Amino acid sequence: MRPVRLLAIAGSDSGGGAGIQADIRTACAFGVYAMTAVTVVTAQDTTGVGAIALVRPEVVREQIARCLTDIGADAIKIGMLGSAEIAEIVAATLDDYAADVPRVVDPVLVSTSGATLSGEDVAAVLKGKLFPGAAVVTPNLPEAEALCGFPLRDADSLRQAGEALLATGAKAVLLKGGHGGTLEGGETLTDLLFVAGQDPRAFVAERMDTPHTHGTGCTLSTAIACGLAQGLALADAVERAHAFVQRAIRAAPGLGAGFGPIDHLEARR
Repeated sequence: MRPVRLLAIAGSDSGGGAGIQADIRTACAFGVYAMTAVTVVTAQDTTGVGAIALVRPEVVREQIARCLTDIGADAIKIGMLGSAEIAEIVAATLDDYAADVPRVVDPVLVSTSGATLSGEDVAAVLKGKLFPGAAVVTPNLPEAEALCGFPLRDADSLRQAGEALLATGAKAVLLKGGHGGTLEGGETLTDLLFVAGQDPRAFVAERMDTPHTHGTGCTLSTAIACGLAQGLALADAVERAHAFVQRAIRAAPGLGAGFGPIDHLEARR
């Protein structure tokens, strides 16, 4: 029986906690075959990002095209893109080879340590060419603020942001609440799923007192993509992914002096 296939288009994290490395481990945890198209190589550890090198756009295109024309994909996850030129070529290549494959777009703009990973030009391509038709877009709150152009301070502004991002043509938007403890009083964190014509659905978790959360955003979006590839409805894929990330945080091995990685494989046991 053919395994379910995922193509992850994202940057490489030399520390192994986020990016392509987290995508592969997440896919393995769910029994999904992972392929990769690397967009950016980063030199980073748990304390921050030291250097970033963009992969040539034509090489990014070739990676995507070869994966899709030979092995194929049941879902696609898009993470860090690094430049508008790379974002443009990713959009064009997916239009050419995977127009009907569900895609989860995680608009990676800022690292956990606070480093800027993409600029306004990338955000414009995301909104104009990669969000339209996406199965779900998964910004955290700072990324949603950057994409929408206004601060998110309360329930009304969160709803506004969800509606604004749906207006780009995305089928659904998941606002990740990991940066928004003040919105919920600090004791819980809430991810909000917006689907056109429906009330937002909340996925609530207890806030854990730990610095070991590096890669949670990448992991969540990839776990959702795995669920879609396996035939789950979107809300079910989000619910399973949300619970998976909480277990992975609790199982974090405590590596590094800064924002340490979570444990993807232990979360499945």
